[in-house]
Amino acid sequence: MNWEFEFLNGIQDMFRVPLMDRIMPMITKLGDGGVFWIIVILLMFIPKRTRKYAHVGALALLFGVIGGNLILKNVIARPRPFWLENGNPLARLAVTDLASRISVHDGTTVIPEGRTVMQLLVKPPTDFAFPSGHTQASFAAATSICMWSRKWGIPALCLAALIAFSRMYLYVHYPTDIVGGLISGVAYAFLALAICNKLFRNKPWDGCRGAK
Repeated sequence: MNWEFEFLNGIQDMFRVPLMDRIMPMITKLGDGGVFWIIVILLMFIPKRTRKYAHVGALALLFGVIGGNLILKNVIARPRPFWLENGNPLARLAVTDLASRISVHDGTTVIPEGRTVMQLLVKPPTDFAFPSGHTQASFAAATSICMWSRKWGIPALCLAALIAFSRMYLYVHYPTDIVGGLISGVAYAFLALAICNKLFRNKPWDGCRGAK
């Protein structure tokens, strides 16, 4: 656990500047609730050539909600890095107002003496940390897009990677939360592809080769 806080603190010390403080919340917002990716997947239902992969992306996102957000997060119940409850002295506590109070998952409390604090740039998440839902949804959708077209899939994967990095920059996820979200998101996309290949074997859009 210590190495993860050292990694997150290193990101803060090396990259945190006013410009990044403006950009990273905007990037992370693209992953809020998976809404951006849901819109992209819905648009892919319109052309026949992308419809199969729209089904793949939609199913992969559904797997992420059930497997990641509803099951894994609550079973593992891992505290966020900025929560007081994690108890690690390397953890930086998030200042959420000018009264020198910190965010915890169910309210606020006075900052303990001797602890390092930082300003949290986004609304404090109240759910558990593992896996990263933003990362999971982003890579599930981006992998589905990449299955159809590398031309569009590679930029989608790059955006997914930026969203994943933003979660660490904003100090709301550990590195292993990101890795877990990435692996599960990609796995859900391939599982969804296998299911769709069977379910839609005789559909008119089956067998489309994509625009590699």
